[in-house]
Amino acid sequence: MIYTITVNPSIDYVVQLPHMTLGSVNRLAHTAKLPGGKGINVSQILNDLDQPNRALGFIGGFTGTFISEALKAKGLDCHFTKIADDTRINVKIHADEETELNGAGPDITSLEIDQFYQELAHLTADDVVVMSGSLAPSLPDTFYYDIIQKAKAAGANFVIDTTGEALKKTLPSNPLVVKPNNHELADYYHTTFNSQADIIAAGQRMLAEGAQHVLISMAGDGGLLITPEQVYFSPAPKGHVINSVGAGDSMIGGFVGTFAKTHDAVEGFRYGLACGSATAFSEDIATRAKIDEILPLIKIETVTK
Repeated sequence: MIYTITVNPSIDYVVQLPHMTLGSVNRLAHTAKLPGGKGINVSQILNDLDQPNRALGFIGGFTGTFISEALKAKGLDCHFTKIADDTRINVKIHADEETELNGAGPDITSLEIDQFYQELAHLTADDVVVMSGSLAPSLPDTFYYDIIQKAKAAGANFVIDTTGEALKKTLPSNPLVVKPNNHELADYYHTTFNSQADIIAAGQRMLAEGAQHVLISMAGDGGLLITPEQVYFSPAPKGHVINSVGAGDSMIGGFVGTFAKTHDAVEGFRYGLACGSATAFSEDIATRAKIDEILPLIKIETVTK
């Protein structure tokens, strides 16, 4: 089983208009209400790949009810922990520029946290735990670290989509994969990159510090996979980027879901790139049809070390 954890999900209220003028009444051309959350995005991709998974996290109030019902309608296996406070609403404005207004998140009690941990009480060595997204302000800073220790004690693999100091604390526990983009990787090592070789060297350093695999997304310049044995590169497939939100989550879902089935990191890389690109070329998280359309466009090359 793959468990995805979204501790601070949201209703994403997406609004579109040609131009937004601050201080005035703006008429919306299109609106949509979507269940939002990075782990939820991963679960949707896993479902598309027919990979068994279970979505965990915290939900509460009428907003939480909307999320739960919307995800069940999509066929997701949801075991969210119910809380007393309301799940947040995020506003995504697509106008002259993309603007996001994100809520901080609900208050979560210690009793609710203990109830959540019961969902992880039966982890096995065959499981993977994927942690994605921000912590609600009321959660302890050690929340993800505590989950990692539970996964390690059970012999399960884990993935955490994070950056900076949080990533540094994670690496010694040997995450299955880390997925920085080239800018995040440069910031992590307080440097700048002048070539692909510089990026690869930094990725290999991250591997040496504990990651089992390193995925590096470089937007229009493609992606890299760094394993203990080899380095692989894939150019970015051509397409019209509609929405970048969720593309990184989709890449993780594609890699983890495929790796769980095949234990083949290169095949995971191929599906990860296809899923990430398919979402970027879609209005919402990619469908299986869109993934299958992109998959033949992914060409992977071996990079000489």
